[in-house]
Amino acid sequence: MTETTVDPGVSNAGAEPTQYEKIRAIPWSLAYDLVNTFFVQLTFFGSVFILFLNDLGLNESQIGLLLSVLPFVGLLSLFITPPVARAGYKKTFLTSMAVRSIFTAGLLLVPLFADRLGDAGIVVYVAFITIAFAISRAVAMTAFLPWQQEYIPHQMRGRYAGYSSIIVSLAGLIAVALAGFLIDRPLGVWRFPILFGIGVAFGLVSVYLASHIPGGAPSGSKISRFGLNSKIFAPLRDSRFIRYLTALGLTTLALGPIFSFLPIFMKERVGLNEGNIVFLQTGGLIGSLLSSYFWGWLADRYGSKPVAISGLLMTTCLPVLWFLMPRDSLLSLPSALGIAFFQGIATTGWGIGSGRFLFVSIVSPDHKTEYLSQYNAWMGVLSGAGSILGGSLLQSFSSFQTTIFNFSIDSYSVLFGIGFVLSLVAVLLLRSLRTVREAGLGEFAGLFFHGNPLSAISSMIRFYYARQEADVVTATQRLGMTRSPLTVEELIDSLNDPRFYVRFEAMVSITRHSTNDRLIEALIEVMEGPDPALSVIAAWALGRMGNLKAIPALQNAFHHSKYRSVRAHAARALGTLGDLESIPSLMKEAQSNPDLGLRAACASSLGKLQVTEATPDLLHILYIDTYPQSRREMGLSLARLLDAESKYIELTRKLDQDPGTSLAQEMEGLRSSLSKRFWEHDDMIASLIEAREQFALGNLKLGFTHLVEAMSLFPPEQLEPHCQQILTECSLRIREFGQDRLEYPILSVIVLDVSGKQNTL
Repeated sequence: MTETTVDPGVSNAGAEPTQYEKIRAIPWSLAYDLVNTFFVQLTFFGSVFILFLNDLGLNESQIGLLLSVLPFVGLLSLFITPPVARAGYKKTFLTSMAVRSIFTAGLLLVPLFADRLGDAGIVVYVAFITIAFAISRAVAMTAFLPWQQEYIPHQMRGRYAGYSSIIVSLAGLIAVALAGFLIDRPLGVWRFPILFGIGVAFGLVSVYLASHIPGGAPSGSKISRFGLNSKIFAPLRDSRFIRYLTALGLTTLALGPIFSFLPIFMKERVGLNEGNIVFLQTGGLIGSLLSSYFWGWLADRYGSKPVAISGLLMTTCLPVLWFLMPRDSLLSLPSALGIAFFQGIATTGWGIGSGRFLFVSIVSPDHKTEYLSQYNAWMGVLSGAGSILGGSLLQSFSSFQTTIFNFSIDSYSVLFGIGFVLSLVAVLLLRSLRTVREAGLGEFAGLFFHGNPLSAISSMIRFYYARQEADVVTATQRLGMTRSPLTVEELIDSLNDPRFYVRFEAMVSITRHSTNDRLIEALIEVMEGPDPALSVIAAWALGRMGNLKAIPALQNAFHHSKYRSVRAHAARALGTLGDLESIPSLMKEAQSNPDLGLRAACASSLGKLQVTEATPDLLHILYIDTYPQSRREMGLSLARLLDAESKYIELTRKLDQDPGTSLAQEMEGLRSSLSKRFWEHDDMIASLIEAREQFALGNLKLGFTHLVEAMSLFPPEQLEPHCQQILTECSLRIREFGQDRLEYPILSVIVLDVSGKQNTL
């Protein structure tokens, strides 16, 4: 890959790289992250350096003080930001990173100077190296944060963080494995310097890789002196930024000291050896490796805030887990590894979410210099204060030791308790930050409790890897069956697929999915589109999903669509959704529209809505309809007016198989129920008995004659008006059509059965 360079002498100094340049440079940036991880893990920021300081004889307070230098020097950002911007973020970063590696190389000489300088002299020498490294790193970070905001595209910042975290985790696993192997070798005083030397080599390679990243050009500002600039403090008037920094600071004070002294806790309190302590990092790295991409994907899709809060809530559990873990036990190492694995997942979520929150929601590109210098300085102060606070607390409570309910309470317990409380406060503060177009915490949590999230993730993977149309259709079907909110975006994407059957299947799959406002909006857009084949399915899907928010759009389609098929399906959907407001329009169309299909659709909805005033219209459509399946539906609509849908379906199926026997059974049932209520109407009961006998013998024509006679003898005053209308019409049509239209005898049986069971009017 060719290098993308920025000439500081060109006239457009300070211009950001193009989107194409940013995307093309991502492999170089990820390679830098990978190689730099070896430097980080093997020098000042891994367990190796803390164990090295402990090996030199420093106590917790001294270690905390020395470690605090690294972040405290970040205060330099307030003074050096203008000249750094003037010199160019990229140039400053590369130079400072090279200087950082050179100073770190000084740690290789510790064994050579040990005898000459003595214990105190070596500590001073290591402190000097640490301070020099911290200064060069502070300058590099002052340049790096604004530069990073330039070269990472906003729309994929979460996924980039996920990719980076995966690579960093893999590199960290290798680095930790290497450190764990060498630190237990019989190398004497050289075991730590050898690891430092390997880290320095990787640090120099990382500088080369970073040189291929675009952006970071010199600013056009004329400021070139060192000093405070009034613009630097402008972000302090931004309340959202202040609350964000406060939440971040509380988290740093809560967990930073614990992470700093965790290796010593594992060694002195839990009873693990140095090799196992270094090996513990693999648990965290594996957790980060497995969760990184998922966290980044969630952040890009649902927003930074829910991801950050979720990660922080998980991180809040860590002090409790460390406090409860077994000590000096065979279970100590497995428990520590399990907690480390959970730690990797939690801190990765918090890191990706909070980082994306900063760069996307808090800091605008136009003011990145001022905001990020404040961020760098603030984090430096809090990180440094955390190290000092942690070391001081551990030193102050070093003699504190008691047992409560078989749990050991010591100086580390105090540290864990403070960490837990401060983390909870940070969660509450972060929740108060308002964001736009991001999922709420409850909605975000619902992603993993509604439907089948594991099946959803599997289905999404299949969806993105499917290439042939048939495979995409199958994958789309699976997306709907998961009923998980995680698959909403994929289903919406499927609606925009150029392949017709993929779009068709997407709408069918959406009806299997849980109700979601975005899916409703997407279906409405399809229904209002120019393709009637898809618009019809969209209208059907809106009715099936049962979301009342679709009613206005369906009403509009019913009244104004230029396609009668779309109007018909919109009418059916309105009936399914129980839209009483549309009853007058449905009745008007059912009475007079020249299209029989649309009239039947409106009549079907009137039946669902149980509009008994529409009984004459439904009976008329049933009479003039010549299509058997359509007539059955109209008969069902009339049965719904009688609240007898299930009875109608049951009788239809029975009569399809054996009409004579089925009708004979129904006549016996009517005789039994009506004779109890209308015992004085012997002639009606006798007609039912005759009908029963004829139907049983298969004489349907004679059976219908006796049935019609029984219907005419039924007391009309015992019938509601719409029931009387149905019974009268059925009497006429049974004589006219006989067994050719079984909808009429079925409705007759239902009316007699329903009326026979009602109380006297």
